[in-house]
Amino acid sequence: MFTPLGWATLAGSAALYAAGFALGYPEPVVLATGGVLALAAALAWTASAPDLEVRREVTPLKVPRGEAAVAVLNVVNRGRRGLSGLRVQDRIGHSEHLIGLPRLPRNAARTVSYPLPTDVRGEIPVGPLLLVRADPFGLTRRVRRYGDSRTLLVRPRTVALPVPPSGKAHHLEGPTSDNAPSGTVTFHTLREYVVGDDLRHVHWRSSARTGTLMVRQLIDASLPTTTVVLDPRELTELAVDVAASVAVAAARAGFPVRVLAGDAGVPDGKVDTDAILDRLAEVRPGTSGVAETLRMARGGGSLVLVTGDAAEVARAAGVRRRFDRVICVHTGTGPAGAPGVTVIPLTDLDALPLAWSPR
Repeated sequence: MFTPLGWATLAGSAALYAAGFALGYPEPVVLATGGVLALAAALAWTASAPDLEVRREVTPLKVPRGEAAVAVLNVVNRGRRGLSGLRVQDRIGHSEHLIGLPRLPRNAARTVSYPLPTDVRGEIPVGPLLLVRADPFGLTRRVRRYGDSRTLLVRPRTVALPVPPSGKAHHLEGPTSDNAPSGTVTFHTLREYVVGDDLRHVHWRSSARTGTLMVRQLIDASLPTTTVVLDPRELTELAVDVAASVAVAAARAGFPVRVLAGDAGVPDGKVDTDAILDRLAEVRPGTSGVAETLRMARGGGSLVLVTGDAAEVARAAGVRRRFDRVICVHTGTGPAGAPGVTVIPLTDLDALPLAWSPR
């Protein structure tokens, strides 16, 4: 296919030929013939499709926002002759990345890597790979598609945090801090000893009375749920990173997690960190506020509201009685506060662990 320069050369050659023929001057005809010959040579240069083996890898496929991800291209010339003037074009999201490859002798391979953008969360389609073969004069080019597209998932960035304590109800709602004992803490019944039981659970008084070794059977107490509410109207990258950090900390500690962000979020229950990060990578700004979300959220455990709106921080006080602990991370400017609510002003994610640890 002709490039814009090629079409201009063709039009100019036609005009010169017509003018020279009409006026009887040989010079324009010679120039026109030269232009046509140049176009013919350019077409011959790019006519044959190169026989290439092309592989593309994206490493890693999932990456925290701001960390490095690269695309690696391996190109092998399987044709009978060497190739030059090759350009490999990869589509990255809504932009294109153009790479010039050095000359490829027969059966030679070239590997090229280049960084991928990771400054914004979400799915970034990479590819399909386009091989652009152009002549040295830029008159023609041939485009061939290789392989399928792959998807890079840019997740929120997180920092390590202690799990937010629930604040009360040690036995009925599980541990109230990350230093409390976890699992099998609530007495259920007495039963006979079986091999493998922890001898620390032996109930000696009942054993002496019955003549049979009896142990206390303990059951797992229900753990407090950590509810993270993300304001969809103030959905900055910092706000999503904060919500992800809190939710991941609770999930890693084995606590049930609920993330609410407008129409998106993470379902209730014990979920792994991958599910949380994958879901929050897709959260987009919305128009609804958090007032309705707070009213509909089930109470109990800890509530963490992440917003840049001071008015939403004040509204959190209205649900204070329904939760054991309410924390608001305010990512906006200006003062924010509410009675009975712990407010953490934040402008930098790296400052969150220090601000969070005493809470």
